[in-house]
Amino acid sequence: MLLHRPVAGFAAGKWALPGTFLHEGERLKEAALRAVATKTGVSGRAPHQLRVFDDPTRDERGRVLSVAHVDLVPERRLPLREDTTLAAVGADMALELPGRQRRLPYDHDRIVRHAVRWVRARYRAAVDPDHLLPDEFTLYELRRVHEAVAGEPLQKDTFRRRFEDQLEETGQVSSGSVGRPARVYRRR
Repeated sequence: MLLHRPVAGFAAGKWALPGTFLHEGERLKEAALRAVATKTGVSGRAPHQLRVFDDPTRDERGRVLSVAHVDLVPERRLPLREDTTLAAVGADMALELPGRQRRLPYDHDRIVRHAVRWVRARYRAAVDPDHLLPDEFTLYELRRVHEAVAGEPLQKDTFRRRFEDQLEETGQVSSGSVGRPARVYRRR
């Protein structure tokens, strides 16, 4: 999960999800893209609207609704900066924040848990639905991506059986690795 640390405002100095207020005439998706681009440097994405978080006590500044969005981005496309960091979420939904910070501001911990459940459900049902891998990959590479999303190891044979009907072999094998070359697949 990509977090940013604002230098000013209510959450200054704390790691938080990138967010913003909606400008007049702006669509929610446009605001989400603007917030992520200006606060983390990530652009050119297509976020999914997750849900509305509307607990009246979620923000000490007053009544603020959050329309959360989620997007998965390959780590190689993240322009990590001094004011951004990656935080892991374990299988048990425990958030591993940098430094001494234990919680995210507002109800961002709740938003993260909801987003993680949503993403994990997508990855239990489909082969890399967010295309974190290139078009062709080995089963090992695919399983590693799914393990990263699940936050835990996945049993090799069970994983293969779960997704084999969604894959087609390319007829090629991987090269440059130790051991027997692995078959290369693509999404069906």
